[in-house]
Amino acid sequence: MARKEMRKVHKKQKSKKRVRRILLFIGLIALATIVYGVYLFTQTYNAANETYEELERGEKSEKRDEAVSISTDPVSFLLLGVEDYTTGGKGGRSDTLMVATFNPDEENLKLVSIPRDSYVTIPGREGKDKINHAFSFGGKELSIKTVEEFLDIPIDYYATVNFDGFKAIVDTIGGITVDVPFDFEQNSDDRVAEKLKFYEGEMHLDGRHALAYARMRLWDPRNDIGRTERQRQVVEAIIKEVMSLTTITKVDDLAKDLGDNIETNMKITEGIGFLKNYSDFRTSNIDQLVLEGAGQDIGNISYYIIDEESLAEVQHELKVHLELEQPSTDYPKSDNTEEESTY
Repeated sequence: MARKEMRKVHKKQKSKKRVRRILLFIGLIALATIVYGVYLFTQTYNAANETYEELERGEKSEKRDEAVSISTDPVSFLLLGVEDYTTGGKGGRSDTLMVATFNPDEENLKLVSIPRDSYVTIPGREGKDKINHAFSFGGKELSIKTVEEFLDIPIDYYATVNFDGFKAIVDTIGGITVDVPFDFEQNSDDRVAEKLKFYEGEMHLDGRHALAYARMRLWDPRNDIGRTERQRQVVEAIIKEVMSLTTITKVDDLAKDLGDNIETNMKITEGIGFLKNYSDFRTSNIDQLVLEGAGQDIGNISYYIIDEESLAEVQHELKVHLELEQPSTDYPKSDNTEEESTY
C-alpha cells in the first residue's frame, strides 16, 4: 500500500511539474509576442515619425483664423508627387498636384487634380508660369502658397512623395487594380526605360506600372485632363487597398516606405486617429472634381489655360465642403463632379 501511495504522489508531482513547464512555455511565448509587438510598434512609429516636417508658417494657414484639427474639423490636403530623379533627389518639380478636402460630418472627400501645366500666378514671381514650377522655385512652401491663391482655400496639410516612395507603397499593398481606358505604352521611370504596355480594360498593376500609368500623357487624346483622371483613379485604388483589412498586416512595411520617401506636416498621432475614426471609409464617398480648360501655346511654350467659370465652381464647392462658404445655386454641382465609384 505504501508503494502505491508513493507512486501516486510521484505521479502527481510529475504531473504538476509538466503543467508548470507548459504554463511557463506559454508564458514565454506570450511575453515574446508582447515584446515583439512593442518592438514592431516602436519601429513603425519611429519610421512614420520620420515623415513629419513642419512648415515655416507653423500649424495654421494664413487663410485660417485659427488652427484646425483633422479629428474634428473640415480640412484640406495637398498631395505633391515630386519628380526628382533627374536632380539626384534635390529640387525637382511637382509632377502631380492633387487637392483633397475632407468633411468629418459628411464623412466624404472631394478630390481635384490640378494639371501640372496650368498657367497660374506664382507668389513672388513676375507674370505667370506653369504651376508645377512653383516647387522648383520654392519647394513645398511656395507650392502650397501657389495652390492656396489659385483655389482660394487654405491648405491645412501637405504630403510630398517621390517616385520611389510611390512605387514602394503600391508594391507593399500588393498592387492596385485600374480600368485602363485604351491601349498604350509608356517608358518606365528608371534608366532601363522599358516600354511598359497597357491594355484596355481591367489591369492589376505593380508600383512600376502604376507610376507609368499615372504619368503617361503623350498618347492620351485628352492630354493633361486624361492624365489627371488616371491619377485620381490610381489614388482611389490606393485608398481602397490601404483601408482594407488585408493591409493591416503590412503597416510596418508601409511605415518604412513612408519614412524613406514622404514628407508631411501631419503628425503620426493625427494620422492614427484619423484612420481609427474612419476605418470604414469607402471610395464611394469620394467626389472627383474637374478643372476644365484647354491647351494653348504662349511664347512657344505649351500651357493649360483653366476655364474661369470652371475654376470658380470648383473653388466654391471646396469652400462649401470646408464650411467656409454657404452653398449657392449659381454653381451647379453636376458640371464639375465626375461619376462616383461604387465601391
